Amino acid sequence: MARPESRPRVNIDQLFHALGDPTRRRIVEALSARPYALSALAEPFGMTLTAVSQHLRILENAGLVRTEKVGRVRSCRIEPQGLAVLQQWIADRRSLWERRLDQLGEMLSEPG
Repeated sequence: MARPESRPRVNIDQLFHALGDPTRRRIVEALSARPYALSALAEPFGMTLTAVSQHLRILENAGLVRTEKVGRVRSCRIEPQGLAVLQQWIADRRSLWERRLDQLGEMLSEPG
């Protein structure tokens, strides 16, 4: 029986680091539309395959992108679960601040 693929747990710092670079954000945007072969992905960026591969490695380590080599072609696609981790982190922070603002509103509306 094959073991499920084990992916290291990503921390939020890795996600923000990966998305902190404008080129990597553009790569994520491109891959959000459809999967790409590495060579096709590199073309619009005017970078070498090596440079794009380095960006992809950071995105992959952050859990945002998955690459796969089939024959001589390396394909890249978005990893939706990585975005879900980021979305959950943001939702948790939003919930916390909404509660705090509600408490502040209640305190301010109390007669003094």
